[in-house]
Amino acid sequence: MSVHDIPDTRASVEPDVPDGAATLPDPEVFAAEWREWHRDKDARLASEHGFLAVTGLHWLSAEPQSFPGVPGSWSTGPEGVVVELDEGTELVVDGSVVRGRHRFGVVPERGGVDAVWGDTVIEVAKRGGQDVVRPRHPDHPLRVAFTGTPAYEPDPSWVVTGRYEPFDEPRPTTVGAAVEGLHHVYDAPGRVVFRLDGRELSLTAFNGQTPGSLTVLFTDETSGVTTYAANRGLAIAAPGPDGTVVLDFNRATNLPCAYTDFATCPLPPAENRLPVAIEAGERIPRERGPVS
Repeated sequence: MSVHDIPDTRASVEPDVPDGAATLPDPEVFAAEWREWHRDKDARLASEHGFLAVTGLHWLSAEPQSFPGVPGSWSTGPEGVVVELDEGTELVVDGSVVRGRHRFGVVPERGGVDAVWGDTVIEVAKRGGQDVVRPRHPDHPLRVAFTGTPAYEPDPSWVVTGRYEPFDEPRPTTVGAAVEGLHHVYDAPGRVVFRLDGRELSLTAFNGQTPGSLTVLFTDETSGVTTYAANRGLAIAAPGPDGTVVLDFNRATNLPCAYTDFATCPLPPAENRLPVAIEAGERIPRERGPVS
């Protein structure tokens, strides 16, 4: 399992190095590497068919429906998603041209299939047990007007060493979603423990995008003030042989729901509300209003 729609320390304004700070790298090198990473992250977000190109989130039912910017009539049932295309209309699915009636089959949870229609990609996916259609148009104004994500200036002192504590068995963990009434269930393999501002803190972790890596979703005292209220995510490299992990809060990122209402992003587990201000990483997107 990986957290989908995720993309890849001080607890106060005082300049003290935090309890769990890793060895500080050269500030100029650190800043240059961070800026390259942040440019790449924003480039993926704003790519031709990235999340900023999404123009709608359409929930399917047994009743055939048509949607703006999407050809055909769409429905779902026990045998999965079906589209009925008008005569003369075609999609490209997995490299093959399809016409008329096409069955996508049962889409797995957090899975998806892309159907290409001209310069538009139509994502057919399942989120929270429900099938959805999500068109991605390159000329969507949200994408065209994007100028980048505001962020705190990179600061090596927000790089913290912690430890990974695996659970005896992965724990199924139900979390809310950016869409009201929707829930996600992830297997949490363990937790990450670290120190900030003289206190020990922990975050329930989910599996990351690569084998052995981890992802944490969290909020903190900046959430809703300078950072997005609902969630931020942080990718953590695979723990070392002794369980050591490094948390670089400079790379705390917004999830797609921070930019668009057409995302179904998971919310953090209740225990992942940090009682400190993580003044590092990405801030509230300009698309959501003025940034403090």
